[in-house]
Amino acid sequence: MFPIIRRVPLNLPKSLPLLHSSALNLTPTTVPPLSSQILDLDDTQRLFSSINTSSLLSSLAKLYGMALTPLVDLGIVALRSRAIIGTEIGRRVVKATAYEHFCAGEDAEAAARTLTVLWERGMRGILDYGLEDAEDNAACDRNLAGFVHTVEMTSSLPRDSVSFACVKITAICPITLLERVSDLLRWEQKKKTRDLPWKSHSLPVLSPSSPLYHTPSSPPPLSETEEQDLRLAEERLETLCRRCSDINVPLLIDAEYTTVQPAIDYLTYSAMLRFNSSDRPIVHGTIQAYLRDAKERLVLAVEAAEKEGLSIGFKLVRGAYLTRETKLASSLGVASPIHSNIEETHACYNDCTSFMLGKVVRGSGSVVLATHNLESGKFAAAKAEELGINKGDEKLQFAQLKGMAEALSIGLKNAGFQVSKYLPFGPVDQVIPYLLRRAEENRGFLSASTVDRQLMRKEIKRRLKAMILGRG
Repeated sequence: MFPIIRRVPLNLPKSLPLLHSSALNLTPTTVPPLSSQILDLDDTQRLFSSINTSSLLSSLAKLYGMALTPLVDLGIVALRSRAIIGTEIGRRVVKATAYEHFCAGEDAEAAARTLTVLWERGMRGILDYGLEDAEDNAACDRNLAGFVHTVEMTSSLPRDSVSFACVKITAICPITLLERVSDLLRWEQKKKTRDLPWKSHSLPVLSPSSPLYHTPSSPPPLSETEEQDLRLAEERLETLCRRCSDINVPLLIDAEYTTVQPAIDYLTYSAMLRFNSSDRPIVHGTIQAYLRDAKERLVLAVEAAEKEGLSIGFKLVRGAYLTRETKLASSLGVASPIHSNIEETHACYNDCTSFMLGKVVRGSGSVVLATHNLESGKFAAAKAEELGINKGDEKLQFAQLKGMAEALSIGLKNAGFQVSKYLPFGPVDQVIPYLLRRAEENRGFLSASTVDRQLMRKEIKRRLKAMILGRG
């Protein structure tokens, strides 16, 4: 996911020291000088020329609504309440508000129609069938069928309109198994043991600075049943990757919370080793820059891939589970795995961006810069120009969520960069976890949406003035 990170108090014990950016080797990230108007957001007539006035008004109203903390809090309560969301009127309200704003439709066909409109506006789509948190193999198999159908559907859409398909490993591997595998990987890192008979060849998953507090004691080995379930999960991911490879649609594998992320990275990197032999990698992992070990893990994985002669791809996001990670660390009396302030998160994001853009130049890496932050967008655009990266290069993509950072998306598209909007789809009940994260992450949406609201308001005023003066 690509959420907006806001400054919040961590409420950690005062005796715990906070890790500063120097411990991560974060370099100062100043924006290189931009050529004239590489990101022109001032000309709102050009910026919003593909959006009609009624759609612009609707988006502006929703942005204002999501900027009101009491209204957002009320929405979160409603989304969590089965008594509300389980009713027909409850579903209709959710569908007409948050669902319509953030999601692309209830099925693959509806998402395809949304994507076609997006393509006509000069942007591409990242298709994500909104499934996650499977509990057993039967659910995993059903979910895999949905993901494969989504990938196969792309062949009927306008050529190159789909930039990526997207999957959550939590949808094709039971959560409990991901937790078990993550525990064993952390214990292996902590004790430097190599007694994991089920482990396939992969890239480094954890770094010396990675948090290991989730696994305080030696976990039991996987049972025969668990090993078999892990092989089934690997086969599901391989099936999806092979279908993506056949159709030539790259696959983004989302990141999750730290209790299961080591297992997700392990499965992702194993798939990379099997499918990323071409110049354009099929499998892309995700790095969450709000984590203190993000840059170190990124460098370790990329350098290991280069030694393997492997083309590697990553999506860079800020992170989606700030509240969850902070509460868990605090309950265990340990330092949060997340940077101590938003400035360090921004610095880490830009530092990871610079690193991956360097790999794009060398031809050994591909990056999807998933950001809603205007300054990060400007930084990346300027850095890409400074390094001489062709704006049409498929190995450099920008991405934003549907319904968010419209001005940044259009500005980057107008500057000539490859831009995609993330299009989650599925029945309302199915995407509730996604909508909850959007609501929780955007409690501070007032500041995050300021640019979009200001520019939309400016364009609406311009259109009204033009209409009054008789110029249409």
